Amino acid sequence: QVQLVESGGGLVQAGGSRRLSCVGSGRAFSSYSMGWFRQAPGKEREFVASINWGGGNRRYADSVKGRFTVSRDNTQNTMYLHMTSLKPEDTAVYYCARATSGTVYSTSEKSYEYWGQGTQVTVTS
Repeated sequence: QVQLVESGGGLVQAGGSRRLSCVGSGRAFSSYSMGWFRQAPGKEREFVASINWGGGNRRYADSVKGRFTVSRDNTQNTMYLHMTSLKPEDTAVYYCARATSGTVYSTSEKSYEYWGQGTQVTVTS
């Protein structure tokens, strides 16, 4: 059974920074691509960032490019999302997800099979 647990959410002022973590249980964490998604109130869940199995390839939504950085530490079964220059529109529940492949680090939810419970990030102006 694969479990993903996010942490690091909270209240932050606009312009500030926050680092989210996602710890995965189960074997073969390092074999799969991982992704971050978010869902704001009243909106559909959207792609934020993804990273391939080894961390050498990453992808970002245009809305976060240059401000967010996704990384992973396979020795700790952990993926991170370092968020800087936060804006009120970044307010959302952030979810991590494990992909079905190690090489495809897709922007589509359909490519991910396991999801965490989410962590709330609220950015105040």
